[in-house]
Amino acid sequence: MMNQLPIPSFFEAKKVNKFWRVPYLQRVNEAKQWREKYQIASSREDKTKIVLLLIDVQNTFCLPDFELFVAGKSGNGAVEDNIRLCEFIYRNLGQITTIAPTMDTHTAMQIFHPIFWVDEKGNHPEAGITMISYDEVKQGRWKVNYNIANNLNISAEKLENYALHYVKKVTEDSKYPLTIWPYHSMLGGIGHALVSAVEEALFFHNMVRSSQTQFELKGDNPLTENYSVFSPEILEDHQGEKIAQKNTKFLNKILSFDKIIIAGQAKSHCVAWTVEDLLTEIKQKDPNLAKNVYLLEDCTSPVVIPDVIDFTDKAEAAFQRFSDAGMHRVNSTDDMETW
Repeated sequence: MMNQLPIPSFFEAKKVNKFWRVPYLQRVNEAKQWREKYQIASSREDKTKIVLLLIDVQNTFCLPDFELFVAGKSGNGAVEDNIRLCEFIYRNLGQITTIAPTMDTHTAMQIFHPIFWVDEKGNHPEAGITMISYDEVKQGRWKVNYNIANNLNISAEKLENYALHYVKKVTEDSKYPLTIWPYHSMLGGIGHALVSAVEEALFFHNMVRSSQTQFELKGDNPLTENYSVFSPEILEDHQGEKIAQKNTKFLNKILSFDKIIIAGQAKSHCVAWTVEDLLTEIKQKDPNLAKNVYLLEDCTSPVVIPDVIDFTDKAEAAFQRFSDAGMHRVNSTDDMETW
């Protein structure tokens, strides 16, 4: 483990479950000293280009008091994952070329938020427990909220026809029926921000390695869900017109690296579906590329709500499928030199 570095003294595991302001200037000065002390080269000198793809490591999913905290089996999953993730970044600072965090990004009026739908009495669906089916929309149990149509620059009639098309498509093609989620990852809000401890680790990596963090926003299209960073759930409306497109540019950027390490939240949802899309592309290009992908398994947790739902088995099945295709299941404490 000769290439592993110590963890900086400013890192405090007990603060990973809170949000706070990163002291940028202080970290700049410490990064300069760190680079000189351990003789860490610029990322442009890396012979093996390694990207760390972080899926939605944001407050909304990773802090206990926020909207969609990923508790996992332990009840504190995302917090524990992020402690290990920060330590992994610091220990392997000299080997990670680029860090690319995806940012789930939402506004209020989106198809998976309560305000988009009303029942016959004008009530919105209850977030977190409501799934809307094709039959329910067809029968009028749930209808589009006409009051929001002008905000989306679409007529009420067209929006109604599109909504019926959407629930039919996601029921047929998608991973789950349309779920009405609590308002989360709201653009401009604290929930949208990266976990402070992770942001600090990324900024420190910026300064030590002269490597710009490659932020990638996803999920801001009001007419479709976007679990995977590489593709929205629905690409065309009921008339066959494009409403969204696959993120081919970002996909190709990620595939250009020699090694791809993936972590983040949630293992059963956005991580699994991002990896699924990546694997689909790999199979089309060159199945051997799967061996370049490393799933950082102790830095991701499935969605678990005690006595309600547990996606642990689904997450495990997905990761086993990825492993069978040639991807590696690894832990943050592993020596990257052995990968």
